Formats: sequence, C-alpha cells, structure tokens
Amino acid sequence: MFKSVLVANRGEIACRVFRTAKRMGIRTIAVYSEADADALHVREADEAVLIGPAAARESYLDGAKVLAAAKATGAEAIHPGYGFLSENADFAEAVAAAGLIWIGPDPKSIRAMGLKDAAKQLMIEAGVPVTPGYQGADQSEETLSAEAARIGYPVLIKAVAGGGGKGMKRVDDPADFAAGLASAKREGAAAFGDDRVLIERYITRPRHIEVQVFGDRHGNVVHLYERDCSLQRRHQKVIEEAPAPGMSEAVRAAVTEAAIKAAKAVDYVGAGTIEFIADASDGLRADGVWFMEMNTRLQVEHPVTESVTGVDLVEWQFRVAAGEPIPLKQDEIKLNGWAMEARLYAEDPANGFLPSIGRLEHFVMPDGIRVDTGVEQGGEVSQFYDPMIAKLIVHEDTREAAAARLAEAAGEVEVWPVKANAGFLKRCLEHPRFVAGDVDTGFIAAEEGALKPAPSDAATLAALTLVAEAAAEAVEPGADRFSPWGGQPGLSYGTRLNAQAQTTIWARVDGQAVSAPVTPVETGWRGPLGEQAQLGFDQVQAGERLFGYRVVEDGFVLFVDGEARQVAAYRAAVAGAAGAVSDGALRAPMPGKVVAAPAKAGDRVTKGQPVVVLEAMKMEHALTAPFDGVVESVSAVGEQVTEATVLAVVKADA
Repeated sequence: MFKSVLVANRGEIACRVFRTAKRMGIRTIAVYSEADADALHVREADEAVLIGPAAARESYLDGAKVLAAAKATGAEAIHPGYGFLSENADFAEAVAAAGLIWIGPDPKSIRAMGLKDAAKQLMIEAGVPVTPGYQGADQSEETLSAEAARIGYPVLIKAVAGGGGKGMKRVDDPADFAAGLASAKREGAAAFGDDRVLIERYITRPRHIEVQVFGDRHGNVVHLYERDCSLQRRHQKVIEEAPAPGMSEAVRAAVTEAAIKAAKAVDYVGAGTIEFIADASDGLRADGVWFMEMNTRLQVEHPVTESVTGVDLVEWQFRVAAGEPIPLKQDEIKLNGWAMEARLYAEDPANGFLPSIGRLEHFVMPDGIRVDTGVEQGGEVSQFYDPMIAKLIVHEDTREAAAARLAEAAGEVEVWPVKANAGFLKRCLEHPRFVAGDVDTGFIAAEEGALKPAPSDAATLAALTLVAEAAAEAVEPGADRFSPWGGQPGLSYGTRLNAQAQTTIWARVDGQAVSAPVTPVETGWRGPLGEQAQLGFDQVQAGERLFGYRVVEDGFVLFVDGEARQVAAYRAAVAGAAGAVSDGALRAPMPGKVVAAPAKAGDRVTKGQPVVVLEAMKMEHALTAPFDGVVESVSAVGEQVTEATVLAVVKADA
C-alpha cells in the first residue's frame, strides 16, 4: 500500500477521502486555490499546496500544477475525487507517466465511456439496452433537427462530454429546438471544452436507476446493488437512496447483470457507476430500463451504497489501485436496510433556486447522522465552485423510517446568512408521493406548489412573536447567543409586573407582518398555543417544538424546519405598507458572465420572455422580462459582472 495520497480536488470530497486515508495511516496532501486558502480541506490535510487563482481552469483543472504539487510533496498516489480532473484521460496518463499511482480506471476506459455517443455505440455492441436516439458525427443544426423529428418530441439534447445536468436541455416543440441546441452547446463548451451533442428520446415518466460497480486488475468485477436518484431538479440530483423503491429481484438481476456486462466491455478497474433510465409509467420492468451513461469515478451519492453494504468504497479504491483484489466476492456483498442522502445546496428555493454565496456566519448540522461536508461555520461559499455545501446521510431498517429520519435531520439544519435548501428537502421527504415511493424525475416540477413553504403554524407563530418581543427589549447586536436575563441558559422570558392582561405582539418576518395575542403568565407568555412559550439561551420552546435562533443586527434569525426566518420588531401602524414596484431593471443575482442576449435594445418583449443569460457557478441563468414592454438596454455578451449589476432594462407598456 502506498504511504501518501494527494487529493486533486476540494471541499466535501477531499475531506471524505482524507478521512479514510487517515484511518489507514496514509499521509494526506491537499491542493487549493487562492479562494480556498482557509478552506476546511486545507486544514484537515497533513500538507497543502497552493496551485493557482480562484478560477478552476487556473487551479483545480490545471493538471500540470497538480502534478508539480505531487512531486514537491513526495506524493505516491493521486485521488481525483469527482468533477474537475476525475474523468480526464490525459491527466490519468500524465499521472502514470510521472511514476505515480492513479486511483481510478485506466485512461482507455475513461475514453471509452467519456463521450456519451461513443459509449452508447459500445454498449449496443456489448448487448446492453440503450435509449433510442442519435449519436452521429454530423453536428449540423439541420441534421440534428431532422433526427429530433425522427425520434419524436419531446427529445433530450445532451452534451456528449456532459454530466451533472450541464449541457442538457429538454425540448418539447420543434420551434424551440434551435434555442435549446444553442444553450446545450454553450454549456458543453464552457463546462467540458466540447460543444458536441447527442439526442435521445425523452421518457415522459423517467426514473434514474444506477448501479455501483467495482473492478480490479485480477479480472474481477462486482456490483454493489442499485441506487435510485430520480428526485432531481433541472437534471441535478437532490435526494438519492438505496435500494430503489419498487425494485423486484427479477428487475434487479437484469439491471445489475447489464451493469456488469457494461463494465467488462471496457475492462473496468476501480469504482464506477452505470446509469440507467427507466420508464416508470407502469412500474419497473426488465424490458423498460436502458443504459444512459457511465461515470468512471466515485459518485457524489456513494455514501448510500456504503451505508447499505457496510463497505468503505474509498478504501476499496486505495486497495485496488495498489494492485490488491476486490476485498469481497459477489455473494459476500449483502444489502442491509435502507439509506438516503440529501444534497444541501447553498441556493435560494424562494428565488428560483439561484445559488447563494457568502460567509457562513452560522452553520449548524444535525446530530446523530452522517454529514459529509467541506465547510464549517465562518467558511465561505464561493462563486467559483459548485454550491453543494453538505450531504446528509441516514441509514434505517425501512424506507419509511429513512425518509422520516432524513426529513427530521433536514429540519434541524441552521444556515445563515447564506440561503440553503434544507426546508425544501424536508418538504420533499415528507410529501405523500415521495413517502409512497411514487417518484420520477419530474416529481419536483409536478409538485412545485406543494413544495413551497407552508404558512406558519401556531407553534412557529408563538416562537416568532416571542423572539420579536424580546428583540424589541433585549437584543444585544452582534451577540452570538442571547437570553434576555443576563445570557444564562435555560431561563424563560419573564413577566413584567405592569403588563396588561393581554397584548398583541407584532413582528416583521422576512419582511412580512405577523401578529398574535399573548397573555403574560408567571413564567412566560401564553400565546396562540394556549401554552407557554419559553425563550432559552439558544432555543425557543413553543409547546412541544423547539426552534434554534441567532441574534443578528436587526433582530433575530429563527430556524424553523430548515428555513431561516428573519424576525424583527414591527409596529402595527406600518403593517400594511406596500412593496416597491419593479423598475424594469434586470439585475445579476450573483457574480457571473453574460453569455447570451436573446433580446436586443428596441425589441418588444412579453412577461417571462428571456432577455439576457448569465453564466454563474457552472450553470446558465436566464433573466426574463418582468412585464410586457420594450427593451431599453442589454449588457454585452462576454461581460463579467458583479452581483446586483443591471444587465438589462425593460420599459413597461404605457
């Protein structure tokens, strides 16, 4: 076994690999960009090397700099994690040429599966069922449009080098094909340096089923059962689980056999995932599952497989890379219980899921479950990298218990002032359709209304009004924790001797007015619950429920079911104040680059029509007209902009 490993990655996956390496007594080496100088993965490594500026192309994607860091530190092996250089065959070859151990598959396997069109053809030859589509060399718009018509709408345009939902566009109408194609090509070129695409039939009720496979240099290939990754938003996985709900032994046998066949077709070594798309319109059937692609690396969702099999996949990667055989035979790998993983993203569900950046002034993760993260309180969520900040993983005896525990854990997340999707995750996990296992990749879009935050219940209202009253009298701005009676934990919000028999407390919650009648009692306030609401050192108790809170400059932040609710004292006299009317200015929601301007100055646009497209955090974001009108100005394509920059102005019709 090698004695040192450099992880050519950052954040959560770097920390995850270090954890296994340290358990095995292997020295750990980190690389980092200027933006990550204070990052958690840098501090957790035994040694760390600066490799360049914040932009990934000048740091984490620069193979020469990574190899120079490995040489300077005496690293014996390189683990690429996922993303960045993990599926770069040229880099894998360079690692081997430098005399280092590459912890991943052979370059020829990466190349065979790296381009979706070539991979599909290879699978056809190997007898693996594939989705009907077009993966030809002719990339002209005329040919691609004609092939889409032949396949039949809706179709899916996919970047041949793509992954993670980037460069992937669904098109329902031939009239929208050209725009979808242009966007997929731009994203493919920006993310992977390759603008070629393939076209597939779009399955109307698709489920995303994938199989974890593992190969070694002794001719052994095994599977570690399937995962279901159907809960997605814009092709990005949100919640993953193992095993797949509704999976019969017959279908499992067919899918895992196809996965083994696919891995053997490319002489696969190491950890890999064969991804399938299944038609869920009539349950899972062996003849309704098709090969989609192979990821020649460790997957983000690998912890759910680890949970149900008891296997440390990173340890297996180390052992196989060192020349050892796979530690277990197929019949020794058992499926135990149910595991689920939720991806905690720095994004704002209330604002179109736009990524959120900034310092994590408050960052509290749930206890009692596995949490894989690369950030901590005081850390920074950067505009330069993926917005995933943690993974919440649970393992229970049944699917129902796993969903309930993960929902509970998501509700315990506290993140501020960066926005996070914890509340959204909780609502997904508690939705009756999800609990019943009735999930496909269109679930979130179909249930969008039900997944929005519900109005405050009585307990929440009691807690909100209590901290608002306390905020009006006893806030100490800048304090990390707060108690109105000298900062002592556990004390309730006490009575005032001259208090009225009943009063109405007004609060401003996320800019909206709320109110509730409260009555002073000997040890606190009797509010909407008809029970006491008590304010302790860092929690509010309202009836049976507990809420965390934090003092901020203008009051409090109350953490309710994974949501951060900003609370401040509010006077009833201004409760009806109206919000400002939009001025027609389309402002950048985050720093980024203008990559397209579908509308030009002087164009007439209708409400919801795309005006300008911003690329940020590796994804495109279309800014649309707020109302019918005429475009007065639009930023130039290629312009780098900061947050809140006016990208376009629309003048409303008179």
